[in-house]
Amino acid sequence: MSTEPRPVPNYYWICTLATEYQDRLELFQSRANHSVLNGICHGIERETLRITSDARLSQKRHPEKLGRSLTHPYITTDYSEALLEFITPVHCRIGDTLSFLEQLHQYTNQHIDGELLWAGSMPPLLEGDASIPIAQYGSSNIGLMKTVYREGLWHRYGKPMQTIAGIHYNFSLPEEFWALLQQYSGQEGIKAQNFRSAGYFSLIRNFLRYSWLLMYLFGASPVVSRSFFADGGEHSGLKSLDKDTLFLPYATSLRMSDMGYSNHAQSSLNICYNTLDDYVDSLSRAIRTPYPAYEAIGLKKEGKYLQLNTNLLQIENEYYSTIRPKRIARSGEKPVTALRNEGVEYVEVRCLDINPFEPLGLSELDAHFLDVFLVYCSLQSSNPIHADECAEVSNNFKTAVTEGRRPGVELRQRGQSVVLQNWGLQLLDDMTPIAEILDQANESSAFVRSLCTQREKLRDVSLTPSAQLLSTLETKGFGYIELMMSLSEKHSKSFSEHGLSDERISYFEQVAQRSVADQLARESNDKNDFDEFLQEYMVAE
Repeated sequence: MSTEPRPVPNYYWICTLATEYQDRLELFQSRANHSVLNGICHGIERETLRITSDARLSQKRHPEKLGRSLTHPYITTDYSEALLEFITPVHCRIGDTLSFLEQLHQYTNQHIDGELLWAGSMPPLLEGDASIPIAQYGSSNIGLMKTVYREGLWHRYGKPMQTIAGIHYNFSLPEEFWALLQQYSGQEGIKAQNFRSAGYFSLIRNFLRYSWLLMYLFGASPVVSRSFFADGGEHSGLKSLDKDTLFLPYATSLRMSDMGYSNHAQSSLNICYNTLDDYVDSLSRAIRTPYPAYEAIGLKKEGKYLQLNTNLLQIENEYYSTIRPKRIARSGEKPVTALRNEGVEYVEVRCLDINPFEPLGLSELDAHFLDVFLVYCSLQSSNPIHADECAEVSNNFKTAVTEGRRPGVELRQRGQSVVLQNWGLQLLDDMTPIAEILDQANESSAFVRSLCTQREKLRDVSLTPSAQLLSTLETKGFGYIELMMSLSEKHSKSFSEHGLSDERISYFEQVAQRSVADQLARESNDKNDFDEFLQEYMVAE
């Protein structure tokens, strides 16, 4: 983010922002514009580890019945062979998205040979780096690149961090939404693609300002097994709940804390979300910037690649962020190139923990609230984020992650102290008209109900997933591993009891078979060796 100093906002500025938000609300409160909000699209990516009956990572290869992880559109792997990732198609209705996600769980549950899908974000019992098999994608150049990238993550950050699982929520607003806003703002002279991209970056900046609220409401990883740490957690700063379980008393999400998705080398990146060009330039610069610690690792050892390059970032995906602007890239095209050329297509929310009490990792009400939250972020005015606010935003997020349930915990709002719960309730009040509009547009009551559910969590901290998890551990006398095993078994039974139709089984079998053929085609069509391929990819713009 930009390091320019930003003046303290005055009362006039705050009132102007509030007035603009009210004007935009009135625009969408018109029944004539309700249909625009029917076109909001969603996709969900859910990560989950395959585990054995003794709560350890599976050492088996990706199951044959699930096809090839390189080319399967819905079932792939993330860092490890054992870390599955389910990817839904894009749907306009949340219920359809979750229904497809459930089918992916049901089909996979049938083909993992008695293994279980781990219910939590923080991993099961780990036994050192050797127990974490890196994902393999075959012999094609793009497949080898994906594996080498993961080798680089190992050498840079260690394997345990890469076993943490989460949920990514993909969200896009229809073209009619942006066209209506563009007409309202009197900016018809701007290219529609540029207006849309600027609108998504405005959404992203507001998301960064308010994402602490999501950590309070949905954080579900206040505990972790000692086996996650090489030293057994002796120097982690966590407290002991039992001989294996460590926790932070008021934490909401260890996954999003410094011991989870953290990268101290990236603190110097200064990635800017103020404009598309700033974002692409700062990210591209990081991919080209040498970093001494990674140069010390080396690019190759005995002819084998240790990482894709020795720069701050190997590729764009290495940058850990709570939200990303995205566009589907063409084959062989870099994500930043696609963004620069064609603009933002959707955003990917990346800070959501898996709720271990939910079979799919999140509930339908959770997803409805995310829509309300993201529409709110898109309609709110959003000035650029400069150095002083950047620090405030970062500190608020960190506070919610590590101390979000502490009684009376305070955040900073435009330089002033404010109690987290009070600010959260104020935000939900501001979002209420959006929930009402979305319900009217979709002939639903789920959006307002989702807001009511979150409001209760702010009024009663014991209702948050992180508090419920700790309470269950304490009342049942379970450790983290024991509780997650119990929930994993419960969800597996549920998937088995609600089986797929023969038609859907046949469909998923055909998709798996097609993925095998697609991978073989990629492997036979490569014209260059991997060294040449990688060199061309890295220098391409």
